[in-house]
Amino acid sequence: MPEVNVEINGRKYRMACEEGQQQHLIGLAERFNTHVEALKGAVGEIGDNRLTVMAGIAVVDELAEAEKRIKALETEVLVLTRAGQEVAAEIEALEVKFAARLTDAAKVLEGVAGVLDEAAPLPLG
Repeated sequence: MPEVNVEINGRKYRMACEEGQQQHLIGLAERFNTHVEALKGAVGEIGDNRLTVMAGIAVVDELAEAEKRIKALETEVLVLTRAGQEVAAEIEALEVKFAARLTDAAKVLEGVAGVLDEAAPLPLG
């Protein structure tokens, strides 16, 4: 199992990860360290453990907000999908009505053409 070195709050940590996940783990650690450093800048030196816990809670808060947004987007997609299905059903119904009316119009035109054919004098020639 590969290991990587990451730095959080100025301290280095050796961490194991799955093969191929090294860069991902390093990126996550850098992102978490950004939270730690931002908190340290905002509240000062309050102790490593407390700072790490506060940063962890901030990250989980961001995750919770992202999950809420995902849930809202999933609901919106569901509503739009249903609306799209309803519109598609309406279009299909209109196409059926249009086809029926077109068929009726074709029959009327055929009837008119038949009457005209019967009424037309035959050319003498």
